[in-house]
Amino acid sequence: MAVLYLLLSVALIILLTTRLQVHPFLALFLVAVLYGFLTGMPLAAIIKSINEGFGETLGKIGLIIIFGVIIGVFLENSGGAYTLAEKVLRMVGQKRVTAAMGIIGYFVSIPVFADSGFLLVSPLNRSLSKKAGISLAGPAVALGLGLTATHTMVPPTPGPIAAAGILGADLGLVMLVGLPISALALAVGLLYATGYAAKTYIDPNPEVTEEEVNQRLKTAPGALKASVPVAVPILLIVVRSLLLNYDTALSPPVYNLLAFLGEPVVALCIGAFLSLTLPKKLKKDMLSAQGWVGIALKDAASIILITGAGGIFGKILQNSGIAATLGETLADINLSIWLPFLLAAAIKTAQGSSTVALITTASIILPMMGSLGFETELQKAMVVVAIGAGSAVVSHANDSFFWVVTQMSGMKVRTGYRLYSLGTLVLGLSAAIFLFIGYLLLT
Repeated sequence: MAVLYLLLSVALIILLTTRLQVHPFLALFLVAVLYGFLTGMPLAAIIKSINEGFGETLGKIGLIIIFGVIIGVFLENSGGAYTLAEKVLRMVGQKRVTAAMGIIGYFVSIPVFADSGFLLVSPLNRSLSKKAGISLAGPAVALGLGLTATHTMVPPTPGPIAAAGILGADLGLVMLVGLPISALALAVGLLYATGYAAKTYIDPNPEVTEEEVNQRLKTAPGALKASVPVAVPILLIVVRSLLLNYDTALSPPVYNLLAFLGEPVVALCIGAFLSLTLPKKLKKDMLSAQGWVGIALKDAASIILITGAGGIFGKILQNSGIAATLGETLADINLSIWLPFLLAAAIKTAQGSSTVALITTASIILPMMGSLGFETELQKAMVVVAIGAGSAVVSHANDSFFWVVTQMSGMKVRTGYRLYSLGTLVLGLSAAIFLFIGYLLLT
């Protein structure tokens, strides 16, 4: 019944947001509470889930969204994003924008959280699509899939690291397996984004005309200067990731300072301040409630509310015990390397968090590793990657990243399901197929 209620909840969210035009925040909040009632959760547990889901989600990415949107507004209004777009277009060509965004996302998400990565690269994505005269849908889906591929299958993101730790898998081997499998899966994802998602037209920046773009380019900063507010936060986060995962000879004060500066919130805050150098002349009006900062905060508010409501839905699903129910049901079926994939996919689809799906599935699989025949170091690494592939499937309304992708790209909820949610299924399933072939050949 819990699974049936989940399917009904998803259908209700789509109905409310598309047919009845209810704001996604209200739709998500109401459906989350309704699901809690239907599954018999105690009233106190529902209230606790609402507070935790909203608070934890926004505690992680609320300020990141704000600073990311500020960087984006200054990049666009100063013309810096279009300068960067022209530079990138000259290098990759107008026909390869979608592939370029997927590859950028793939590398950015190895050290940087997918949410932060999408917000940082989104201005470039919009301006590239605008300059190339193409729909934003293909590049946006490609960027989301690229970020998801490494976020779920390649350490040092927390989910794969946690799963490897639980199963006692060698992190180096997980990387060696995860990199080629995720790259092959992304290649299929890019074919999907180019051949299917790109056919749906989404205006990259409907408020800005071609004349305004050309006008901004006249006073725009150079490409190198324009890249600084994006490149510096990424570099700081990468340095922090390296510090946390490798031994260094740095003194404690230097180590602590670099670790602090590399926190995503701090790094994007620095990026936001650096973006103030982009206008030819910084005017105080730009920082006012009616200026560029005010516009950014208004844009961020809606994204934050919707993302927080997605966190509420995901937390209520987690606390309802649906993940454990699905885990117990599927754990009795021996499907070789497909078992960890299907377990993770079921748990991810049910409760929304890839990290929770990775950790939960690894914990369920651990006592069965021997009986399932996963004993060598290579097999353990493959199980971790299989779980990661499953944790990409399927991103929808209970996943905060779904709302970041759709809201930052101007997608309607129904369009997000049709393009991005289906794309995550293509990505994860492709990874599982490539992994299964490797498992047959190498074990």
